[in-house]
Amino acid sequence: MMFTMQQLSVFSFLLSFLAVVSALPLAVRDVFVPPVTYPHAGTVWKVGQHHNVTWDTSNAPAQITNKVGKVVLAKGGILDYEHPLAKDFDILRGHIEVKVPNVEPGHDYTIVLFGDSGNDSAEFTITK
Repeated sequence: MMFTMQQLSVFSFLLSFLAVVSALPLAVRDVFVPPVTYPHAGTVWKVGQHHNVTWDTSNAPAQITNKVGKVVLAKGGILDYEHPLAKDFDILRGHIEVKVPNVEPGHDYTIVLFGDSGNDSAEFTITK
């Protein structure tokens, strides 16, 4: 198979271009795992009440992979993905109001904050 000088030049250019592009540093993107500050251990929520779930954003990196947040309730480590308490908010807000759903009373509830990563609260109580 014979190649023309023009084809070899184009091929050489493309290889050179790919080598330069692959050598460039990728944009730095950090995983942000903000600690949930409320609810905390000892917190008691009552079904139907409204509460602000809060998290610490003081150490947020400049580049966050996913800034879209979601708050999910978990009981005994089982997450209720189907019924998020809040979603589609900016993870850098540091808080979001949620309504306590009609769930069975228990002492082993946690809040899981999703966005760039997932982070859960300490266990807390929900009563009727």
